[in-house]
Amino acid sequence: MHGRVKIKTTAQQEEEKRKEREKKLKIYVAARDACFSKRKEGVCDDEALQLTQQLLSSNPDFATLWNYRREILLHLETVREEDDVQKVYESELSFLESCLKMNPKSYGSWHHRGWVSTRLPRPDWARELSLCDRCLSLDDRNFHCWDYRRMVVKMSGVAVAQELAFTDRLIGSNFSNYSSWHYRSTLLPLLHPQSPEPPSPPRQPPRASPPTSPQTHSHRVCEEQLLKEYELVQNAFFTDPNDQSAWFYYRWLLGRAEREEIISCVYVSREEERVAVAFSRPVNAQSGGLMLIVDGQPKRVKWRSVHPGFRHSPVWISDLPPGSISDIINEHNLTVHWTEKHTRRDCALYTGRTESWCRDSATDQELFRSELSVEKTSVLQSELDSCNQLLELEPLNKWCLLTIILLMRALDPLGYEKQTLSHFQTLREVDSMRAAYYGDLCSKFMVENTILKMEYAEVRVFSISDKNLTTLCHLDQLLLVTHINLSSNQLRRLPPQFAMLQCLEVLEAENNSIENLEGLYHLPKLEELLLKNNKISSLTELQPLATCPNLKRLDLRGNPVTQTANVESELAELLPSVTDLLL
Repeated sequence: MHGRVKIKTTAQQEEEKRKEREKKLKIYVAARDACFSKRKEGVCDDEALQLTQQLLSSNPDFATLWNYRREILLHLETVREEDDVQKVYESELSFLESCLKMNPKSYGSWHHRGWVSTRLPRPDWARELSLCDRCLSLDDRNFHCWDYRRMVVKMSGVAVAQELAFTDRLIGSNFSNYSSWHYRSTLLPLLHPQSPEPPSPPRQPPRASPPTSPQTHSHRVCEEQLLKEYELVQNAFFTDPNDQSAWFYYRWLLGRAEREEIISCVYVSREEERVAVAFSRPVNAQSGGLMLIVDGQPKRVKWRSVHPGFRHSPVWISDLPPGSISDIINEHNLTVHWTEKHTRRDCALYTGRTESWCRDSATDQELFRSELSVEKTSVLQSELDSCNQLLELEPLNKWCLLTIILLMRALDPLGYEKQTLSHFQTLREVDSMRAAYYGDLCSKFMVENTILKMEYAEVRVFSISDKNLTTLCHLDQLLLVTHINLSSNQLRRLPPQFAMLQCLEVLEAENNSIENLEGLYHLPKLEELLLKNNKISSLTELQPLATCPNLKRLDLRGNPVTQTANVESELAELLPSVTDLLL
């Protein structure tokens, strides 16, 4: 038996490991309790610094200990000379590197390092930038390191061009690097910003008056650089068509710029003595900044959103003082000033007219897509051709299908409508887990197309029946619409935004799955509501209709609510204005 190595049994090994863990745990708990005791007593000495270091070396995610450590360091700043403080913080950075080696994605370690770097009397930002390079070379998706790098770049004044070159290197070595693509999207607008565009030329009234200030897109990229980015990202997704990183970046490149913040429409009703104002984004008009002038005289009016649930809304309404514009034989001129954005819109109510409006004439062209130059159009068409070639090789690639849809919408949303619908159907089949998302996105695009068609025809009728709609959007663009047909879709509710349809007279919503009418709130002109074959099950769901004073015809056939006892008498009490009730 001599000379042989004694092999321990598994039970013996486990018992030794258990005892070792218990020993370490006792030491850890004792050090932790000592730290808590010192902090409670307000002790900030070198011993406390050593204790926290001992604990954080084995568990760098103990946030309370990092907080205590910062308290100690702040105290040391007050009792030591600057050179000593510099050495303390340099030592702290070295300690933090050891913590990051243990856990490269430790929230506490990265946060503390950022704090220490800003407290250093003489920070070495080049060293910190080099540390970031090393960490990202080991894991290019370490978002803690990316956040820290952005802080270092900001504090040290690293040139944007240098950082953009850094993303070039990372993307060149690994296309599947979402963090690099995202970082690139934040740098490009800084280095290659899109220059301000001049104001649109005046157009003929009464449809609109031109914006009063130039439109800017400071967060967008100039066209020349944008065209180069298309080539870069195309190389990425042709290399690996199934990697989502480059496709997401490509989608950002295709995104349209935000619309200018303006008053997009002013509507005036002589009969109701009411003004409705639509904005290009949701605002809070009650906070001030909105002024109404009638025939040269400022009016003290109270603005309210179209729905009580909206603090910020794209549409606001106000009742004029009695007699302000009721005399039909006179012409009246109204001006709405939005002082916050230094913009205004005028609206003339001519003799003999009961209503008038003035709107932004660029809405129909620029609402859902950016205007394209000849060069950009040709490049996007080439991109579309390339994606179609890739689709022939990868017919079930969802990223390629979705990008083709976005390219088509950037080029000609109406011309490519049929192909878009076909691609959405394929997307639902190849990516069935996201079928609901594709359904909502398709509904959004169909609503946009219908609005464009309505604008081109210059009518106030919005018809989008039998299109498998699952959701409604852009309702703020339908302020002037008088008739809407939503029949034979898959809608489950009429959302609160529906209250923005202040001119709506007839609503057809038959053969859907509507359960909620929350959006039919204070629609002053609504006269006819057709809800046949929906899923309204209780009188409570019909309560919002009591706020529509001119509702005369209501069709509820095929809804569960019609089986409610005494439903006819209950509805007569709830909706006394309805004279034609179909149950």
